[in-house]
Amino acid sequence: MGRSWALGDLLSTLFERRAAPFRTAGKDPLPDLCRALMSGRGEVSGMKLAGAALARWRVADDAERRAFFRYLADDLDLDPEALQSATQSYQATRGAEELHQLLRAAEPPRQELLRRLNQAVGGTVDLVAMRVALLDAARQEPDLARVDLDFGHLFASWFNRGFLVLRRIDWDSPAALLERLIAYEAVHEIQSWDDLRRRVAPTDRRCFAFFHPALPDDPLIFVQVALTRGIPSAIGPILAEDRISLAPAQADTAVFYSISNCQAGLRGISFGNSLIKQVLEVLNAELPQLSTFVTLLPIPGLARWISEQTEQIAAKDPQAQLRALAARYLLQAKAPDGQPRDPVARFHLDNGAEVHAIHADADLSPRGMAQSHGAMVNYRYDPARVEDNHETYATAHEIVAARDVRNLVH
Repeated sequence: MGRSWALGDLLSTLFERRAAPFRTAGKDPLPDLCRALMSGRGEVSGMKLAGAALARWRVADDAERRAFFRYLADDLDLDPEALQSATQSYQATRGAEELHQLLRAAEPPRQELLRRLNQAVGGTVDLVAMRVALLDAARQEPDLARVDLDFGHLFASWFNRGFLVLRRIDWDSPAALLERLIAYEAVHEIQSWDDLRRRVAPTDRRCFAFFHPALPDDPLIFVQVALTRGIPSAIGPILAEDRISLAPAQADTAVFYSISNCQAGLRGISFGNSLIKQVLEVLNAELPQLSTFVTLLPIPGLARWISEQTEQIAAKDPQAQLRALAARYLLQAKAPDGQPRDPVARFHLDNGAEVHAIHADADLSPRGMAQSHGAMVNYRYDPARVEDNHETYATAHEIVAARDVRNLVH
């Protein structure tokens, strides 16, 4: 994988977005620094002002940060009257200049401020961290969601698929990166360095991540893959300490058993769809004998949903009843928008997977028992049917499921 890391280093150098050098924070209030930055000075001066503003942000206390978000929301908001006037002018002329003015009026000035802040070396990293604080503040002041719309709009462009680099992570990857994997793992906690080694070192294990040139050493999202014979029905054998490794040439199945988003400041920016599809291509090229691609994942909202039902898990044949309840939850429980209530199901169904199988007693960890009474689900990615499945789900929210899963509902 040395070639992949070399490519990442090259891209990070080209984008000049490595960690920012030490910046001394002055005492000027953040809004004053931002007004100066928006005054239209030259590029060099703008980079210095952007660096000064972000340095000030990094040492600001909670009160100053909340005041800054209020400044973004109130002082740099959209001007409805200017937008209405520009709309009327464009309706009357349909001219290029009028369209230009309309587009300017339709964009809150805070978007331009964020672009200028991003000129600073390390600016993208600071803005991603800033959004974490914004999301927290918006829970107390919901109208700050207006500001978050602008962060989300810009991040969707700055972190689009064209800028992302896929890298494989293995035991020879930098130690700092491996430490981040331990911290970011969100599905099956990594208990120790030995546990991590069992996930990335054996020849029948793979880990892939997306990186961005602005964060060259910090993954955006990563997926862990087990190469197996047959579709597994429990997570225990995959994570077992004493398991015997399988020669990759003997594997017929690739199991995506953990997908973790890493950057809280990029919440809502979708990477998983592209990650799974590209990893499928990489595995197909490396191991053409693989015929089956599935997940093995928890069902996060199942236990809560069951607690809301009149029918509970009985002592008689509890495993069969749990599987039936899980099938009803995945296929029939809906969110207000008509999509499946389960967020993991929404993600994989929208990617073109089918609900392939449901297993009881599959995750006996404390977390697995708490969130889904130990049940797990296989979503299957059939390369020949992914696009059709996606269209079926996207156009009618129709859930594609194997016959055995549908039979469980009845």
